[in-house]
Amino acid sequence: MERNLVENKYKWKLEDIFATDEQWEKCYEETLNSIDFAKYAGTLHDKGSLLSYFKETDEFGKLLDKLAVYAHMRHDEDSRIAKYTAYNAKIGALYSKFATQVAFFDSEMASLEEQYLNSLIADEDFSDYDYQLKVIIKHKPYALSESEERLMALSSETLDTFYETFSMIEAIDLPLPEVEYEGEKIKLSHGLYGIALHSSDREKRKEIYEKYYKAYISLINTITSNYIGNVKKGVFISKAYKYDSCLDMALLNEGVDKVVYDNLLHYVNANAKTLHRYIADRKKILGYDKLYFYDIYAPLVEDCEISLPFDEAYDYMVKGLAPLGKEYQELLLKAKDERWIDVEETTGKRNGAYSLGCYGIHPYVLLNYRPDTNNMFVIAHEMGHAMHTYFSINNQPFAKSNYKIFVAEVASTVNEVLLLKYMLANTKDEKLKKYLLNYHLDSIRQTLQRQTMFAEFEYEAHSMVERGEPLTKENLCSLYADIGKRYYGEDIEHDFNISCEWMRIPHFYRAFYVYKYATGIIAAINIVNKILSEGEQAVKNYFEFLKGGSATDPVSLLKLAGVDLTSKQPFEVAMKEFEETLDKFEELMGI
Repeated sequence: MERNLVENKYKWKLEDIFATDEQWEKCYEETLNSIDFAKYAGTLHDKGSLLSYFKETDEFGKLLDKLAVYAHMRHDEDSRIAKYTAYNAKIGALYSKFATQVAFFDSEMASLEEQYLNSLIADEDFSDYDYQLKVIIKHKPYALSESEERLMALSSETLDTFYETFSMIEAIDLPLPEVEYEGEKIKLSHGLYGIALHSSDREKRKEIYEKYYKAYISLINTITSNYIGNVKKGVFISKAYKYDSCLDMALLNEGVDKVVYDNLLHYVNANAKTLHRYIADRKKILGYDKLYFYDIYAPLVEDCEISLPFDEAYDYMVKGLAPLGKEYQELLLKAKDERWIDVEETTGKRNGAYSLGCYGIHPYVLLNYRPDTNNMFVIAHEMGHAMHTYFSINNQPFAKSNYKIFVAEVASTVNEVLLLKYMLANTKDEKLKKYLLNYHLDSIRQTLQRQTMFAEFEYEAHSMVERGEPLTKENLCSLYADIGKRYYGEDIEHDFNISCEWMRIPHFYRAFYVYKYATGIIAAINIVNKILSEGEQAVKNYFEFLKGGSATDPVSLLKLAGVDLTSKQPFEVAMKEFEETLDKFEELMGI
């Protein structure tokens, strides 16, 4: 369907940012010509000059937010429109010019005395920047000289090529063959692979699985070399900045205590038997003598879709989130009425779904809605992101409004879990209950256990290089297989294909990112359980978290919602949730 055929009420209202493209272009030119931050170089020791720098860069950041969000979303409406492709390119040039002019900031701030920085933290005039200043103090031991920083900046473009190379391999060079699917001859793609693995046709799943991995394995030497280069890049950067390890560098940059990472690996491994049990149940329900990894997404409860038009699905979601209170529900309705959401799938529109924030305006959500159960959860998920952004930008100054990636998936997952529990509590359809329980089990398995398995693999790969041990295609595949066997158990066949799965995970090129998905769902499960058991006070606590932005480190923000990831309790609660959901599922399935 072409975009001009979609009713306005199902299209986001980007005019709230810029009324016309001409306004965007005028603002762009004015912003580009106003970049003048190099004048502050060498002056940050003066309190007045530093405060002026902070305030001026804040104002620039607000304009840059508006320009970037508008350009990005206009392009995503229809990628065929060259004008908006050019807008995005202009934003890249704007970022580059800004980054060049403020390159002095980190090294100059690191050279300032800690006593001076602490005096600024205590100064009311710097209240918007107190957490930023605390972070600067924490990073002082890892600061480089100005000349060293310049060298690192010069090398960044070269060092960033590993991800770009992997992206080119995946998008262009991967020799994916043609396959027959649903009566058509089509080229195998990443999207088709995901769809096929959820099919009820086992022979087709097997065929697609084997052909997909055959394509990766044919490039095993190239992909291995590229991944090893990416790991060595991380080790080089961490050593250059004098961190103890790549993991320590990643955690400090996110403001996360290492005990959180250690807790995650420990408690998921300690409770691996429950996942083994679920895998054994899958094998039993499907009736297979041998279970393979191409069976792990096969439907256990079929023909159980909830098919609602968007408006009905949205209203159902709002009802499901009633435990979050009337203010939250009214805000959800406002978002729909005031057109924060782009609903329909149209020609040229970006696939998938996302939410983007814009300081001083309101968040936006892109959907490609289809009337099925999964898309109901997608609505809840993306509106969770949007509400988190809304409360953050409306309760924090610009400098503290952008929450860390570590907590980015918490609010979205809270909405999903609340909606699922509402659906379970309000249906008498036993088949639907089985489906929803299985949906919850698979969500936890994929987001908690699987992402933790990924986290353990990349931790070990980086540790090997840090110890001076070589990485090879053989020991990477062996490492991945050994970890996989520990996580999934003996009721599934660990073939060579699955030992090569590490080759196709793009997040491995953003080292120590995946664990955040796991901690996100752990936090969400704990928050939902508190809201449903403790009521109003737990909701108030959760709202304090939503309003927190980046006013402090993300682990401390979660403590506001009653979740302390430095302790064992949240991990035990999440693993218990998986076990109790499995108990209910087994009971209904008669296992």
